[in-house]
Amino acid sequence: MNICVIGTGYVGLVTGTCFADFGVNVSCVDKDTSKIEMLNRGEIPIYEPGLKEIVDKNINEGRLTFTTDLSESIKKSLVIFIAVGTPPREDGSADLSYIEEVARTIARNLNGYKVIVTKSTVPVGTGKLIESIIDKEQGEDHKFDVVSNPEFLREGSAVEDFMRPNRVVLGARSEQAIAIMKDLYSPLYLIETPFVITDIETSELIKYASNAFLATKISFINEVATICERVGADVHMVAKGMGLDNRIGSKFLHAGPGYGGSCFPKDTMAITRIARDHDYVFKIVEAVVEVNHDQRERMLEKIKGLTGELKGTQIGVLGLAFKPNTDDIRESPAIDIANMLMAQGASIKAYDPAAMENAGKAMSGPVKFCSDAYEVADGSDALLILTEWNQFRKLDLGRLKGLLKSPRIIDLRNIYDPANVKKFGFEYVCVGRGGRIHESPFRDAIETAAFQAD
Repeated sequence: MNICVIGTGYVGLVTGTCFADFGVNVSCVDKDTSKIEMLNRGEIPIYEPGLKEIVDKNINEGRLTFTTDLSESIKKSLVIFIAVGTPPREDGSADLSYIEEVARTIARNLNGYKVIVTKSTVPVGTGKLIESIIDKEQGEDHKFDVVSNPEFLREGSAVEDFMRPNRVVLGARSEQAIAIMKDLYSPLYLIETPFVITDIETSELIKYASNAFLATKISFINEVATICERVGADVHMVAKGMGLDNRIGSKFLHAGPGYGGSCFPKDTMAITRIARDHDYVFKIVEAVVEVNHDQRERMLEKIKGLTGELKGTQIGVLGLAFKPNTDDIRESPAIDIANMLMAQGASIKAYDPAAMENAGKAMSGPVKFCSDAYEVADGSDALLILTEWNQFRKLDLGRLKGLLKSPRIIDLRNIYDPANVKKFGFEYVCVGRGGRIHESPFRDAIETAAFQAD
């Protein structure tokens, strides 16, 4: 089977590469000539563990090609995946101009039956929009079907998520299109991946509803963390106790500076816009968005509570990406907080294992980028942990204390044990860990029992 993937951004590149690894002939298309030239040189424009190896393998085996020739790719393919951007407009709704442009190009190049698949995250009704554009603008009366096949890829583990997904969602009006899509995904039947077969509109909403729910868990636990700080409780143990309930689960119950990235901010805004466009206010998700916005300000106040006046201080920042194992800084809490610190007169030294090049283009003031965490700490008035990269979890605290101008750690990802850090003589601030349990003689027994239960 020949397929075409339009768009070589994060979703398109991972999708096309992984399908090629399934044994399918894949043509990945982008109008960005420099990106296609880069990919043809074997260079990957995004940081994603394991992706380059699969790209190289499938290029060498002749199943994966990169081109700017969209017309030819459409004509030779049975299945056409649309994986272009749907950035938010000022009102929070998704900008579908790229989708519409691609639909018109597909219409002009139809030369037989095609299955046209939306991989991009799109609002309800986009499938119908694509159908209407192609019906109106194709030169001949070629048959086609539109399918909604939302992606659920997590940055940092996208290859594994594609190869071993929790589910595959297919929305279509045609049994023929569903049969073709099942054949395309047939390797996943071997590992008994659940398939959700539904109509296009339901499929389109599943992606938004999923991301909105996960974002809700993050904002919820951040609200709980604020209560914990006021009553002296420990959000880490509250989350542990909640997560052991199978109805709740432990994922996304980690207090911190809030969610970011390319999906949650955009998709929460989009689903509230969809609701308002249909005369309904999605109150829960609108509150989730508000809490997430306010969380940055709460983190700034937490930092100032330890450092005092920021003007003239030097803050060492560990982590700039919105999460570990990616170079993505879109809507990153770390970037927002660093910019807020600089706006109040602080200077920044920073290190991130993957995101410093991207961060340099997005930060509002001069930043000194460093080669590791210890260079960041050297001479800084405080060390601020903003992204939970694994290499930050076991830093030499004694060495850090000797390098810092003042022994202060502000751990906004809760990756350290407060009691242990304080033993080294640090002033330590974290999120939602009120302090009472850390002084309890039963603390170790409680955490051990919780670990064993998990």
